Amino acid sequence: MNGNQISAAPVSWDTEAIIEKRDRYYAASQRAFVPYEKPLILKRGKMQYLWDENDNKLIDLLGMNLCISVGHAHPAIVDAVQAQVAQLTHCTTMFHHPVPAHFAEELAATMPAGHDWVVHFTNSGAEAIDLAMMMARASTGNHDIVALRNSYHGVTYGAQAVTGVQGFRQHIGQLSNITFAAEPNQYRGAFGTGTQPYLDDLDRTLAYTTSGRLAAMLIEPVQGYGGIIEMPEGYMKGAAERIRAAGGLMIVDEVQSGFGKTGKSMWCFDAHDVVPDIVVLAKGIGNGIPLGAVIAKRDVAEVMGGKFLFHTYGANPVACAAGRAVLRVIEEESMVENARVVGAELHKGLQAMKDRYDIIGDVRGTGFMQAIELVKDRDTKEPAPAETSYVFERTREHGLVLSKSGNFKNVLRMVPPLCLSMDDIEPVLSAFDKSFRDLMDNFRH
Repeated sequence: MNGNQISAAPVSWDTEAIIEKRDRYYAASQRAFVPYEKPLILKRGKMQYLWDENDNKLIDLLGMNLCISVGHAHPAIVDAVQAQVAQLTHCTTMFHHPVPAHFAEELAATMPAGHDWVVHFTNSGAEAIDLAMMMARASTGNHDIVALRNSYHGVTYGAQAVTGVQGFRQHIGQLSNITFAAEPNQYRGAFGTGTQPYLDDLDRTLAYTTSGRLAAMLIEPVQGYGGIIEMPEGYMKGAAERIRAAGGLMIVDEVQSGFGKTGKSMWCFDAHDVVPDIVVLAKGIGNGIPLGAVIAKRDVAEVMGGKFLFHTYGANPVACAAGRAVLRVIEEESMVENARVVGAELHKGLQAMKDRYDIIGDVRGTGFMQAIELVKDRDTKEPAPAETSYVFERTREHGLVLSKSGNFKNVLRMVPPLCLSMDDIEPVLSAFDKSFRDLMDNFRH
């Protein structure tokens, strides 16, 4: 200590003071992730809505990077968290508490029947990815891991090694024994449309860049940060067959696509006729309360029982109480069905917008995972990052919060909370329409 008295200063909501203090005291590694030209300062949220420090209302189409799954300050989650934090705020994993155990049981029950599933709680999705890779290597005795280009699995030292988006890979030495196959992108993929060309590329990747003995493949059923790239029918099943034939496990990353986001089922892999060996969860699992989880078949996880491995706040009873409430709310309020119905209406409106604006190269998505990709020319598909950035800034001015995504930063990504309603669709589409009109009227290269 330097001898100065440090006291808890009252929280200031002055815009410039907030920006200055963050810039002064945040490390460079935490200052970098600021998407808007003028930082967005958020004061409060209620379900699918947010208010900034000046009380401007916004529709949240990002769910705080997909962490808000059932709505900001959802009463059931608030009640569950308040009740648990008042009783016991934390219980380290070396001691027992019933709430995490109940939650583990409930998560296991959502997995495919006929298998013995177990759960390891972490603090975040990136930690869960690290653990899943370690588990796969320990279980198989093999080292080689396959990931997809354009993938995002996190930015920890381990997770970024299997992340195939350049902006998330630090200029450092990465983990060894990682190789990438072409993602089956049906809009701008290396091998055009279809599934088989990408399975053929996976065959080549295994034959030329691995030892032939695999630990695992990591796959997102829908590539999130990559720009909402959904795996085509048959790809995940075909990939699993190839990986398992080489002794590896299938790790399915449901951090972004899970908890009903696609409007099809609780887990996106359910629609692909695949039973994973390991599933990674996070983000929406706690409706904003930090938590992640690795769900694995017991025989896969059991090999790591010889030494203890823990995450300090993993299995925190407050976070797990939130997680239990999330599962209950999704079921009781039919939120997966809501994502299907409302998401279809949103997608319909976005497709109509594509007919009006030539700069929109592709509109894609399922349920509440939607994207608009901007291109300078529809034939060449040359990315339009500057135009995307302009539209992105204008959507904020017109009352929306979303994401600028994709490897070329030319995708407007929408993954709202599951409570977005039909009443929100017209304001959302109107805001987009105004933003694209602004682009046509005012943007200059």
